[in-house]
Amino acid sequence: MIGLIPRKVLFGNPDKTNAKISNDGRYISYIAPLDGVLNVYVAAIDTPNEAKPVTNDTGRGIRVYYWGYDDRHLLYLQDNNGDENWHLYSVNIEDFTIQNLTDFPDTRVQVNNLSRHFPNEVIIEMNRRRKDLFDLYILDLSSGSVREFFRNEEYASLITDDYFKLRFAQKLNPDGSLTIYEFDQESNVSEFMQVEAGDLHTTSILDFDEENNLYMIDSTDRNTAALVLFNLKTKQKTLLYENDKADISSLMLHPTKKYLQAAKYNHLREEIKVFDRSLDLAFAKIKETIAGDLQILSRSLDDTIWIFADIKDNGPVSYYRYDRTKEEIKFLFYNRGDLVNCELVKMHPVMVKARDGLELVSYLTLPRDFDSSTLDALPQAESVPLILWVHGGPTARDYWGYDAIHQWLANRGYAVLSVNYRGSTGFGKDFINAGNGEWSRKMHTDLIDAVDWAIDKGITTRDKVAIGGGSYGGYAALVGLTFTPEIFKCAVDIVGPSNLETLLATIPPYWKPHVAALEKKLGGALATEEGRNELRARSPINFVDNISKPLLIGQGANDPRVKRSESDQIVNLMNQKGIPVTYILYTEEGHGFAKPENRMSFYALTELFLNQHLGGQFEEFGTDLKGANFEILSGDNLK
Repeated sequence: MIGLIPRKVLFGNPDKTNAKISNDGRYISYIAPLDGVLNVYVAAIDTPNEAKPVTNDTGRGIRVYYWGYDDRHLLYLQDNNGDENWHLYSVNIEDFTIQNLTDFPDTRVQVNNLSRHFPNEVIIEMNRRRKDLFDLYILDLSSGSVREFFRNEEYASLITDDYFKLRFAQKLNPDGSLTIYEFDQESNVSEFMQVEAGDLHTTSILDFDEENNLYMIDSTDRNTAALVLFNLKTKQKTLLYENDKADISSLMLHPTKKYLQAAKYNHLREEIKVFDRSLDLAFAKIKETIAGDLQILSRSLDDTIWIFADIKDNGPVSYYRYDRTKEEIKFLFYNRGDLVNCELVKMHPVMVKARDGLELVSYLTLPRDFDSSTLDALPQAESVPLILWVHGGPTARDYWGYDAIHQWLANRGYAVLSVNYRGSTGFGKDFINAGNGEWSRKMHTDLIDAVDWAIDKGITTRDKVAIGGGSYGGYAALVGLTFTPEIFKCAVDIVGPSNLETLLATIPPYWKPHVAALEKKLGGALATEEGRNELRARSPINFVDNISKPLLIGQGANDPRVKRSESDQIVNLMNQKGIPVTYILYTEEGHGFAKPENRMSFYALTELFLNQHLGGQFEEFGTDLKGANFEILSGDNLK
């Protein structure tokens, strides 16, 4: 028996996070709580402990922000209670003036480009004119004025360069493929490249170099996404970097000269390839400093000052400043200082083989008092309950590193297993496309195969397995109880779709250009009876009679992706049939729980739910329900 790590330490606001440096290297910024709400703080680079808040959000907190190239303005995005209609705000760090730059109703704003060549401007995208497509606008940071830059009548996305020229536009086709169009200096449009549906997630434009060539990831003649340089004059591609197990996930270019400095891929763990030999010393010194995986978060324009983070599996994120001129590394802060004194456990990268031989990169976390010296010889007597925690997307993936949910559940006595099932990103186009049409089918049997793997290893037994997750992970939890009810003891669904027909019928308007690709993944379409039958066959709501195990559902009332109706309808049907279900609605949340009070309350209620049905340890509620805004609309056994 070990001490319980308080939920407030795991799920409350971080102490400091998302650290950045201003482009001129004079300031450091980060997000931290102000009166319990996340806001942006700024300090001189040499005195980070003297940072002052420059924003005053009192709602859901700020999570995304940018430095303007004028080094006087910070930009940040905020929506209304999770509706994802983002507004762009600016704050002048000299006089603390805050301005809503896009105060337009029912409009979603996205930052398209910031450039050192136009320090007082930013290119933004807005669906103000028509809700399904985004026009480009130039926003002046000094005056706050907005002028139209490009009126969009057909393209799913628009790509500009550092000189604020529209260079490429991308159009999704009815067969799920992508056509990329190029704009010349006179704004004439011609077809640049055809990307087949199978390459959609592994071929894309990343950036431009100084010679006007394109950095791209490209899988058109291979499986995994390779980093290539495309010469726009000769139309020739040069292979820069590839890995046969994983996609190239990101690149590091010089901030102004745009030559390649480094690139990354992530299979079991993240790996960095350094191309700029002048950085060998920098990466060597950083490697000596960190214990986990490196994330370079921000750099000054002259590339002399870096902010980087050390990502560990069993400790908080550590932030550092590196001065390349002085060859000096200084520790800045932890994201969650209280974790330093907590008994955190390791996350084990493991390979699970699916029944058809597909290799699944997975991550296993075990309770501290479980014998994890070798995963090949675990005694059956030490088996513990297992929580299969499924990632959302599904075009996303799980990673190695600190994971609050893994640490929380392991601390309560559970083994936790997260599986990159087929359809997950990062492992090549064959792996992604193996998930097409496999919702509730092979994507689900991958999860079952992972459960069998854990049982064969002696980690758990067949009567002690739960499933949970958010978004697609919530859907997987519902599938678990409706398609394979014999496998799971209970399930936790967070904002998961229950009915694929209504999911498609209620998508946000700006998703409409992506419908063909989404239908290809789901395996059915609304336009035909055959397609609707396929969607019905994969929808948990049509198999509610199979539910015989406890189910907990958490939903945000303002979710624009998976509407509240997805949870309402399955709960209503279960209630009509007399099938028990516990349903918690958060009235000021969207696709997930952003406010710490809401987040903590849901995990407190989930912890009690798991304690009741799997027997893990439970921390009393204390004040963890205080300040949360939720209603228990069905079920009363979590009191």
